[in-house]
Amino acid sequence: MATIKIKQVRSKINFPKTQKRTLEALGLKKMNAVVEHEATPQILGMVDKVKHLVEVIK
Repeated sequence: MATIKIKQVRSKINFPKTQKRTLEALGLKKMNAVVEHEATPQILGMVDKVKHLVEVIK
């Protein structure tokens, strides 16, 4: 499978707890942090839930 890089571009402050947990499940704990994951349907669904907080780098 292809891999994607995910970068957190907005703060998780003042967002629902479920979105904060989704960011942590992706491995994003700080601003401008970048993680690399395989592009599975589960990961893409998680990215879709927090698309306003992250940026996908291909």
